[in-house]
Amino acid sequence: MNDFDFLTGTWDVANRWRTDFLDADGDWEEFPGVTHGSRHFDGAANVDEITFPTKGFAGLTLRLYDPERAEWSLYWSSRRTGTLFPPVVGRFADGVGEFYGNDVHDGRTVRVRFRWSGISERTASWEQAFSTDDGKTWLTNWTMAFSRR
Repeated sequence: MNDFDFLTGTWDVANRWRTDFLDADGDWEEFPGVTHGSRHFDGAANVDEITFPTKGFAGLTLRLYDPERAEWSLYWSSRRTGTLFPPVVGRFADGVGEFYGNDVHDGRTVRVRFRWSGISERTASWEQAFSTDDGKTWLTNWTMAFSRR
């Protein structure tokens, strides 16, 4: 239930994303971010707000733990839209968290995967990948390297 406690505090985030999330041959763009995370409900909830100063936008992730199912639901919202994206759902095993959901990107239905790994006191890694063939193949389109401030 305390899987996301590591995210509490302030982190500098090195972002790298594809300029087109669905183009495997597309260019990558790098930019900084800063996130502030907090723990709630005795570790069964976690919230972080991330700002991207060079991009001019921010986002918020709400993570909620379901003890009956022993899994997390992660909800992302962008300040640009003010709405919650559909959740990705999953759990941690052997230090890696994998979370899956369905969404629409640029009019195309996609399967979404978030993966957390490399978690330590000072670092963590996150990546997002999309699948347009219901999870047979994945295209990583956004990575974040976290370093504790």
